[in-house]
Amino acid sequence: MFYSIPLRYRRYIYALLMILIMVGCAEGLAEREIIFPEMAALAIGMWVVDKRVWHCNKWKMLLAMSLCSVTGVLIVRYSPFPLLGNIALAFSFAAIHLTLSRTTLIPQVSAIILPILLKTDSWVYPAAVIIMSLIIILGQYLMEKKQLRTPIEYTPVKIYWRPVLLSWTFLLFTVLSVASLAIYTNNIYFILPPLIVTYIEFAHSKAGFRNRPVQILLTLFAASLLGSLCQWFGYYQWHLPEFLIALCITGPLFLLFELSGKPFAPAGAVALIPLLLPPEDLLWLPIQVFIGASLFISIAMLCFQKCYNWTRPQLIVCFLPAFIRNLRKHKSADEKIPPHF
Repeated sequence: MFYSIPLRYRRYIYALLMILIMVGCAEGLAEREIIFPEMAALAIGMWVVDKRVWHCNKWKMLLAMSLCSVTGVLIVRYSPFPLLGNIALAFSFAAIHLTLSRTTLIPQVSAIILPILLKTDSWVYPAAVIIMSLIIILGQYLMEKKQLRTPIEYTPVKIYWRPVLLSWTFLLFTVLSVASLAIYTNNIYFILPPLIVTYIEFAHSKAGFRNRPVQILLTLFAASLLGSLCQWFGYYQWHLPEFLIALCITGPLFLLFELSGKPFAPAGAVALIPLLLPPEDLLWLPIQVFIGASLFISIAMLCFQKCYNWTRPQLIVCFLPAFIRNLRKHKSADEKIPPHF
């Protein structure tokens, strides 16, 4: 019965099981640090999406996630700098590692910044990240072996030092600018790690989602709203088990991906962030995610993609999500059909 399910749906099921195991272990062991929301993004990018999402082989992925998670905890434990300085230090470390390793595994930025934002100083966090990274690697290997997904060959990224240094310097400056606004206004979730990952992806990636910024913005907002509502009602009001809350979050999110036809890995991480937050932060989280994502995506569109030079058809694709464009097409087609008497 299970093997009659299309491959794409089976990959979704495996990713869902991975997330449920992570959350279930965190709940069973009473160690919230085990929950690493970016694992949802990695499962989506390395298991669900049947193409290369990041230029990175399996062992470089393990090294990147290990180094960044350990470094994040070290910064929390021993850095004398304030929050803004720690974010600058963490972002710079991730940027240097991405450049020297010649990879594009942007989720490692989340691995190093998340403990800084949440003030996580427990070694449980990097241990959990390392173990789950190994599971992701093993899962991808078995899926390729069983022909459940297309094998991916790693191609090292070509480095042109001057433009790369200028790009990362500008990214650092803009991330710190948004972070300063977040800290000054006490809206720290403007700079959630998955939003910073989204910003870097919009700036550096060549993927098609860069042409759909409004759709991506709405997806991130929907993910944060879904996660916040499920956590608020399911966990804090109805006292349901945490793994069941994760199921109620991830199942509809995957359905949203399937209906839109465009899975977006950082949205998976955004949806699970509410599992780590106190109840008083949940009601404002979707608004802060929307504002933070709007700031980051707007900067990327203006400064990296120069969308002000785009043609009218490009702008239509940019500002109108696919379901709205499809409605317009159907309406236009219906208007052309002559009435039947």
